[in-house]
Amino acid sequence: MLSGRRWVHVEGDDVDAGAVYRDEESDIPLSRRPRELLEFLPGNVVVKHATGGDDRAREVDRTTWTQDGGRIVFRFASPDTRGATRYEVVEQAADHLVIERR
Repeated sequence: MLSGRRWVHVEGDDVDAGAVYRDEESDIPLSRRPRELLEFLPGNVVVKHATGGDDRAREVDRTTWTQDGGRIVFRFASPDTRGATRYEVVEQAADHLVIERR
C-alpha cells in the first residue's frame, strides 16, 4: 500500500498521535510554506523530499524502513524542521498516514 506513492505532510491536519501525511493525489492546496513529502519505493526505501517556494519537491534524504513491533520505522540522517530523525508509522489508511516523529 505504501510502495510507489508519495505522501505530503499537511501540517494543519496533524493530530496528537503525530504528523498527518496525505496521498499526493489528494486535494491538497498549494502552500508557500515548505512541505515534506515521503516517497516509498521498492526494496523498503523511503525518500524524503522538501518543497520550495514554487511547491516543487527535491530529494533531501533517503533511507530504508524496517518493521518494529508491526510498525514501519525509519531514520533519516538529516533532521526535519523540528529536529526529528526517527519516524514511526502509527496509523495507515488508504488516503493518509499518521507518523510519530522523534
